Amino acid sequence: MSNLPQISEAEFEVMKIIWQHAPISTNEITERLLQTSNWSPKTIQTLIKRLVTKGAITYEKQCRVFVYTPVVKEYEYIRQESCSFLKRFYNGDITTMLSSYIENDQLSELELEHLRSLLSKKQ
Repeated sequence: MSNLPQISEAEFEVMKIIWQHAPISTNEITERLLQTSNWSPKTIQTLIKRLVTKGAITYEKQCRVFVYTPVVKEYEYIRQESCSFLKRFYNGDITTMLSSYIENDQLSELELEHLRSLLSKKQ
């Protein structure tokens, strides 16, 4: 999918549940989000409807229950958002971004070691 829909932070929280548990019903989405948010069930239903309208998820009615599945793949969406973030805040320069994180102690030793490992594999 080349042009993925814009998803708000709240909608992204719903998407994470759907990506992890699809196919999943409205009630199951609501139950899971009520454990981690203070949103009302009505708010959750509104977010689900917005995601359907945007084409991020699709649904099928099974008996009297709506069951949702993602249309947008999680890795595609995260890749798009990562690229957008990099372009917006660092003019597309990943070196500048990493330097900023390192200089401001935003990366743990474990994260730095993981990056070193990734970079050494590319040589």
